[in-house]
Amino acid sequence: MDARAALAADIDRAARLKGTFKLRSGQVSDEYFDKYRFEADPTLLARVAAAMLPLAPNDAEVLAGLELGGVPIATAMSLQSGKAAAFVRKQAKDYGTCLAVEGGSVAGRKVAMIEDVITTGGAVRDAHRLLVEAGAIPIAVVCAIWRGDGEPRIDGLELPVLAALRRVDLAEVAKT
Repeated sequence: MDARAALAADIDRAARLKGTFKLRSGQVSDEYFDKYRFEADPTLLARVAAAMLPLAPNDAEVLAGLELGGVPIATAMSLQSGKAAAFVRKQAKDYGTCLAVEGGSVAGRKVAMIEDVITTGGAVRDAHRLLVEAGAIPIAVVCAIWRGDGEPRIDGLELPVLAALRRVDLAEVAKT
């Protein structure tokens, strides 16, 4: 088994749960993918970050983790690469600094947006807007898992979307 398949198998083993789960849609499922399980395992998180780092453009100056799942991944990538990290909230807080983008300044800096799982990219579009408002120059989106259909891309966002794993990678290992 190659490294990519091994990572997919370990993520699947950690995050795919069996039982009875109510989904956001209101439907009930006998299976649930809990992405926070692979992000909370330090060894697995380090492997995910290592798989994502080569996908980030070399000229990215900041790794911007999207709330909530992208934050631990961006932190792990920052620790491994020495690149600065920033954290993008879903909306600016209404106290303290009142910022939507936390950490060091992103103004005028090239930023790789870091996300855990992307299906349609709605949260990424929202974070992109907040980064641009903060003066950042977003240059790519890097995710752990692309769960969408077809090639990774986000409607309305003209940035490359680079995925360490795709839904098909997890589907393949789930069969075994």
